[in-house]
Amino acid sequence: MIVAGVDIGSRTAKAVILNDHDIVGTAIIDIILKGEDLASVVMEKALGEAKLRFEDVERFVTTGYGRFVTKFSSNQISEISCHVKGIRYYFPGVRTILDIGGQDSKAINFNEKGKITNFVMNDRCAGGQGRFLEVIAEVLEMPLDELGKLSLEARENLVFSPICVVFTKSMALRQLREGVSKAELAGGIYRSLAKVASQLVGRISLIPDIALTGGVAKDIGAVNALKKELQFEPFISPDPQIIGALGAALFALEKGRK
Repeated sequence: MIVAGVDIGSRTAKAVILNDHDIVGTAIIDIILKGEDLASVVMEKALGEAKLRFEDVERFVTTGYGRFVTKFSSNQISEISCHVKGIRYYFPGVRTILDIGGQDSKAINFNEKGKITNFVMNDRCAGGQGRFLEVIAEVLEMPLDELGKLSLEARENLVFSPICVVFTKSMALRQLREGVSKAELAGGIYRSLAKVASQLVGRISLIPDIALTGGVAKDIGAVNALKKELQFEPFISPDPQIIGALGAALFALEKGRK
């Protein structure tokens, strides 16, 4: 059975295609379009990788902010449920998920059967999310992937206030003018992000094992800072950014078989 899951988030859209339980196609695109076109574009890209056509897919499930804005979806399921379903595909022993995306983050507890027991979300401000990192990369005039590597050279314990992205940018510019090195600024921004994430997890429980998902989990600087702050070695899937879409595809498979 060929099924697909689409996750339309705040900054990117993701798609995963399964042939039974095997992943045969994936895609991630930046959000530049709106509505149904966005889901169609990311699906076409994933289908191209899988060498399949739309009509080959027996069932679609959508998740994320834009899960209702498409006509080809069979079901719409919350991103919380899809993240749990997706992470269990790789790590059945995980009981806590910390998901950090472009403009929101979430922490989730669930039991051995995959039933969600607690969760919290932070989507009020981009502080402590992927956008938080992008702003500092812009200030330092470097690609985001280089920012993470640079942060590993930091030796001081500089910490930014993650409450407001605009305030953080102003503070970073001022410290740059005062002679603070780019490495220390990078280290400070990741340390701040990790503190916000730790506070989020603290609102539920850090029940081992814990997994990181979302685009920020692909950033070496973020992973390094989170390990130190949480004092725990997190599990990370081959592509943590597609976990929500993978979970949606697994729900499609499950519902299709029923």
